[in-house]
Amino acid sequence: MIEKAKESDVGHLACLAIQMWQAHTPEELEANFLDTMQREDAVFFLCYEGNLPVGFAQCQLRHDYVEGTDTSPVGYLEGILIKEGYRRRGYARELLAACEKWARKKGCVEFASDCEVDNEESFRFHRAVGFAEANRVICFTKKL
Repeated sequence: MIEKAKESDVGHLACLAIQMWQAHTPEELEANFLDTMQREDAVFFLCYEGNLPVGFAQCQLRHDYVEGTDTSPVGYLEGILIKEGYRRRGYARELLAACEKWARKKGCVEFASDCEVDNEESFRFHRAVGFAEANRVICFTKKL
């Protein structure tokens, strides 16, 4: 079952998201998610198996240039995760479909995403659900 997340779900979102965004604390994620939920151009969806939240997706509209697209705004998959033990059941596809439907309702005709260059599991997922690779990039920084 897929549901649009509410403010009362922020704890569930953070518990799931910390598995993907480990550089943050659950408290940081909760605060960020609460702020994001106030925006009209962003949404979170939760996936439940019974009453247990087993996955989430975050998407939003991007108005700046998105690699490989020609229109604006573009629906953008910011993050998607299914807990270990619940994968390969079609839940990620269902979450993505909810995100795409939301983006269409917001007027988008294109949808995009990204993943780290070395994240093979995410790369395979994106390819399996119909994304086409637009570019690869490695970013560098240097202290002055």
